[in-house]
Amino acid sequence: MRQDFATLRCDVSDHVAWVVLDRPEVHNAFDLRMMRELRTLWRELREDDEVRAVVLTGAGDRAFCTGVDRGALADPALPIGTRGGTPLHFDDPGDWISPKTAGDLWKPVIAAVNGMACGGAFYLLGQVEFIIAAEHATFFDPHTSYGMASVFESMAMLQRMPLGEVMRMQLTGAYERLSARRAYEIGLVQEVVPAAGLRAAAARVAAAVAAQPTLAVQATVRAVWYAQELGYRQALQVAKTLVQVGNDPAALAEGQAAFASGVRPPWRLR
Repeated sequence: MRQDFATLRCDVSDHVAWVVLDRPEVHNAFDLRMMRELRTLWRELREDDEVRAVVLTGAGDRAFCTGVDRGALADPALPIGTRGGTPLHFDDPGDWISPKTAGDLWKPVIAAVNGMACGGAFYLLGQVEFIIAAEHATFFDPHTSYGMASVFESMAMLQRMPLGEVMRMQLTGAYERLSARRAYEIGLVQEVVPAAGLRAAAARVAAAVAAQPTLAVQATVRAVWYAQELGYRQALQVAKTLVQVGNDPAALAEGQAAFASGVRPPWRLR
């Protein structure tokens, strides 16, 4: 049973969970309460068999997420080790907010970026399966401009962007922003749509993902992430297990029957 959250909204429809970062007054920046709530929500979604895919977005149309809410750093109520009243200068916030690290969530997460995505937003974007962006979306990391090293964020983006693009974005800080189109050209974003069509685009893809056999989908997600993070030969050793786990006999039989019928699902060229 999902809890009521102060900083998030979550609704489930047709096996898709819609998660909204809901602090539009601060451009959906996360405070320590949102960190706690995200960690809880990811774990709840992991255990909810009704949910087969997740769409993550931000409230409003100005920002997806602008990272840490600097005005809410010193919160002594957070029940983890702190120095100076906050863990955020010393520990990785991804341990609390990233879907896989914080929640061990291997159900596909699709990000629908509806405005600015900067700084700590990359903890979230670094662990989604793919990104759909509104045309007005921008991506940047202002850490260095304000005297802070961009470390965890840079490492996350290096998994998704070419080295030179990561270096330029991180080192130019607040002086440059990636447009949605440029983010698409370098592979960070997989589709760019008009702002009014962002939800529909995310819903269309999420529905397609949720329609696939769930074990096959989750095993595929794990396989791709393992291959990204491990050496190739190491990943191949894990692959045998993933094939056995992901090939559910009932789903295989249903899939083979569907193939033999000659009926094919309607598809869309992109």
